Amino acid sequence: MTRIACIGEAMIELSLVDDDAQVGVAGDTLNTAIYLHRSAPDMQVDYLTCLGDDPFSARIRSFIAAQGVGTRAIREIVGASPGLYAITTTPEGERSFTYWRETAAARQLFADHDFSVLADYDAVYISGISMAILPHDVRLALIAYLESAPLQVIYDSNYRPRLWNSVDHARSITSAMWTRADIALPSIDDEMVLFDETASAVTARFQMHSGQGALKRGSEGPISIGTPTPQSYPAAPKVIDTTAAGDSFNGGYLAALLSGQTQAQALMAGHTLAAKVVQHRGAIIPE
Repeated sequence: MTRIACIGEAMIELSLVDDDAQVGVAGDTLNTAIYLHRSAPDMQVDYLTCLGDDPFSARIRSFIAAQGVGTRAIREIVGASPGLYAITTTPEGERSFTYWRETAAARQLFADHDFSVLADYDAVYISGISMAILPHDVRLALIAYLESAPLQVIYDSNYRPRLWNSVDHARSITSAMWTRADIALPSIDDEMVLFDETASAVTARFQMHSGQGALKRGSEGPISIGTPTPQSYPAAPKVIDTTAAGDSFNGGYLAALLSGQTQAQALMAGHTLAAKVVQHRGAIIPE
């Protein structure tokens, strides 16, 4: 059985619709962990983060456990609390975010440079958001650990400029992670912004990637990384909210690929799940 650790930050989510606010729990790598477990329930999927000892942290931990994702690797920090974010969407389904996360417990993840917990897993899934919230010395130490660790490394750059202390750090860390990644799950828009490249330049760069994965392009469907896989992808009939579109693609794709399905099947599984998710509000849709 494949054991995978999804690393990052789980937050309290406020989804604003007119004058009402729905309270939930989400975070990019947590969204992927949940959709990965739903799509491959026999796989061991754990979430690795730090939480506080407050009621909101307890709510997050209970939510993760209720989704079937393992919580044994979550570290509790006394006196700390989780981050918070709010989502607003346009009538076309495009979303914008407001964050309160500068002092979140997750920012203390791996503060002691002890990565031994990762030895319990076959694979680790990390995003650019996971890396951005960490101090730069911790990012560098984690990369150094992963360079020699016998782990399958899965990475999604998921670039959020405001989280990084400099674009140079974002580029250097992301480049190092692409070099190490066995499975690459970039989004073309993020890569264009981060590296100031055209879509064709980004595509050409990932066609040279030594691993496998998918270059996500939203409704156009993914471009295969590693194995040429020409196939078409139907667009979602209606888009209500694009929150977690990329995260759910990652979950569906990884579930299929790590369960032994072909690259073509994994790409279609990811796209089909993402097309379903964007027809609902919020990051996590009902099962």
